[in-house]
Amino acid sequence: MNWELFSIIGTIAFAVSGAIVAMEEEYDILGVYVLGLVTAFGGGVIRNLLIGKPIVLLWEQGLYFQIALFAMTLVFFMPVRYIRLWKTWEAFFDAIGLAAFSIQGALYATNMGHPLSAIIVAAVLTGIGGGMVRDVLAGRKPLVLKDEIYAVWGMLAGALVGLGWTQGAWHLAVLFVLIVVLRMLSVFYKWKLPKRSLRGAPLEATRRSDS
Repeated sequence: MNWELFSIIGTIAFAVSGAIVAMEEEYDILGVYVLGLVTAFGGGVIRNLLIGKPIVLLWEQGLYFQIALFAMTLVFFMPVRYIRLWKTWEAFFDAIGLAAFSIQGALYATNMGHPLSAIIVAAVLTGIGGGMVRDVLAGRKPLVLKDEIYAVWGMLAGALVGLGWTQGAWHLAVLFVLIVVLRMLSVFYKWKLPKRSLRGAPLEATRRSDS
């Protein structure tokens, strides 16, 4: 299975996602590059910090940096109608990035002999870390923790790799397809995790006490 191809697709998807968020927030071209690079590579940096891999390995990804910079530059000068067309396919390419990066993070942690909990964390942070930092820098609530189910699929990838259920390229390919399909199903059917809002709770409690 050509992991490099899927990593390239994921890098493009995440870099373009960060660039578009920057343009939506009316950042200048420097902000576009910063948010794009953070989205594409931020998760890997956080993962390396936690599992003990040298952060300097990031600078060995010269090809990916060049691809990300080219994609962001292209998007910055692209007519708005083409950006809107990209956004219709954004979820699919983003799902590819989530699957590829989550599995990649899990494999890194597994090869270093980390326990299952660390493998799951490495998978999740590689898959969603960049998006979370992007949203924080853009002054938004992290969408990966609020929108359709997203981080859970990264956790699932990490768990299956950590439990040894994916031995060999064939099993990893099946896992990759599974994560992409589950992510797209959660987008299509708007699957969400249970949540509880406390807005207005103090006011309601006061009314009950008064009555």
